[in-house]
Amino acid sequence: MTQSTTTPHVVVIGGGICGLAAAHRLARRGAEVTLLEAGDQLGGLGTFFPHGDRWVERFYHCIMPSDASLLALLDEVGLKDSVRWQDTTMGMVVDGRRYPFNSAVDLLRFTPLRLHDRVRFGVVSLLLRRLGRGRDLDELRTEDWLRSLYGDVVWERLFAPMFGSKFGPSFGDVPALYLWQRLGRERNVAERGYPAGGYKAVIDAMRAAIERAGGTVRTSTPVRRLHSMGDSSILTLNGGEVLGADHVVSTVPLPLLRRIADEALAARLPRTDLPYQGVVTAVFFLRRRLTEHYWTPVLRSGTEFDGVVAMSELAGTEANGGHHLVYVMRYTDRDSQLYIDDEAGIAARWTAQLRGLYPELGAEDIEDVRVFKAPFVEPVYPLGYLSRRPVVAVEDTNLLLATTAHVYPEVTSWNSSVALANDVTGRITAGLDQPAVTEPVR
Repeated sequence: MTQSTTTPHVVVIGGGICGLAAAHRLARRGAEVTLLEAGDQLGGLGTFFPHGDRWVERFYHCIMPSDASLLALLDEVGLKDSVRWQDTTMGMVVDGRRYPFNSAVDLLRFTPLRLHDRVRFGVVSLLLRRLGRGRDLDELRTEDWLRSLYGDVVWERLFAPMFGSKFGPSFGDVPALYLWQRLGRERNVAERGYPAGGYKAVIDAMRAAIERAGGTVRTSTPVRRLHSMGDSSILTLNGGEVLGADHVVSTVPLPLLRRIADEALAARLPRTDLPYQGVVTAVFFLRRRLTEHYWTPVLRSGTEFDGVVAMSELAGTEANGGHHLVYVMRYTDRDSQLYIDDEAGIAARWTAQLRGLYPELGAEDIEDVRVFKAPFVEPVYPLGYLSRRPVVAVEDTNLLLATTAHVYPEVTSWNSSVALANDVTGRITAGLDQPAVTEPVR
């Protein structure tokens, strides 16, 4: 790509964390930046809804101590010191029974597995990262790897339902490299972080930083058509407004980008379109504590949801007016009946199912339930995806791609999205003569 000899105008499509990080990085380096978000909120999966006089995230999030890229970004916008770190615990619900799942003693008491399977589970889990070194995990099915290490019983009783809930029918074919990278991020660390003011505070700070550096942020501004060829792009917005750009960074999933690309550009886009799992999430506002465990997978227990996240075990109750905030979720294809079902019906069914798992939870303990859906959440990567991963720079255009299809082998997260944004925008900022870095707000 040919660099502009003057200050380049860069349009970023998509206002999720990747788009915000890209716009922030470009504006700090002196580019003229316009960020376009189709929805009425920034943040992607970090969007929020009003509840009383508070704002609450539609989907749960946390920060891991290993999230170096995200923590560096928070430092730049003055929020790193606002992160509250908390030791958390994990539970398990199997066949309707609840178990703690954190220590060797917990594992020895975990009766869904036979004793020798419990011992094998513990030993293999301690050695799993080491056992994967030097292997081509990108070409190895997760099912084949875990069956060989843990045995058939552990795979079928624990891992198969957990991976099935995350990735759908193709769960066994996901490369083992995904699990390897997830273990690298979490590293069996119980400590997690949550920013003061929630993720809305992060999004607001990002927008302020972009605008303070001279960038423009526009919500409720969908791109209707994108033409990108050679050294320039033309974007047609709602109402026929037209924008020109020296560079375009698209952070939206490739299936959505194909819908707005003109015929010539669509022919140049990468051919690899990943299948995606969507998610349905219910947010419960409770008057009492549900569980001491932050994260609890739910297996074979007669529920449509397959996980419970007690967010207040991480973030406390003060941020939600004293309520205990609990998320329950199900990853599912956006064409599934569950995804299509109306929110009120899902809320009613999941309320009954949650009370079935936690019978001490009375109807009077539930103040409110909200249900939210997102269509493109978890990419389902095929074997050998490293060699098939889409290119970032679209040939003979000034279009750069920064999507979840490009994050692999890293785990899809805010941290990996920020790291990707840094890498992709570096291809533009490398050609800028004078960086224009603003000081963070402290």
